Amino acid sequence: MSDEGKLFVGGLNFTTTEDSLAAAFGKYGTIEKVDVIRDKETGRSRGFGFVKYENVEDAKDALEAMNGKTLDGRSIRVDEAGKGGGRSRGGFSAGGSRGGGGYGGDRSSSYRDGYDYGRH
Repeated sequence: MSDEGKLFVGGLNFTTTEDSLAAAFGKYGTIEKVDVIRDKETGRSRGFGFVKYENVEDAKDALEAMNGKTLDGRSIRVDEAGKGGGRSRGGFSAGGSRGGGGYGGDRSSSYRDGYDYGRH
């Protein structure tokens, strides 16, 4: 499935559901699918989700209109799905700070910048 027309929605309130997310974004076009991402063990929302529109232009309209707006008491961040935007995924970062950490020289930057620890 293509990520065209798919939006990432971050900063969600932990009480936000697929229904409330669809209600907020539905006014911008026909939604194909809505997902609030949940923790596999607890079932609790992880604070982000995705909204997939049938029409790419509708997704662009929703992105412009909803980014920075308040939903269920929280300011949300909306971006195109798959666009990193420089956000950190959290997780482990070898090499410590940008100043070098414990691995020394170029080796630490290749560990830090070349491997996504959060996707395994």
